[in-house]
Amino acid sequence: MEYTLTALALLTGLLTGALFKFVGAPIPAPPELPGIMGIVGIYLGYKLVDATGWSVNVLLTTLGFAG
Repeated sequence: MEYTLTALALLTGLLTGALFKFVGAPIPAPPELPGIMGIVGIYLGYKLVDATGWSVNVLLTTLGFAG
């Protein structure tokens, strides 16, 4: 993992969030923990499918719709 890129992304997010608060604009992200966890879940689901090699074709074949 590229830690420098991760740190820069975090810094960019912090500055952007501060700017939105400073100008009184609504935050462009879920302001509550459940919304943030939903985004984390999307990311983890994406990584899970990537790591396991699942695909639509594998799912359809498993369910008996492709062969």
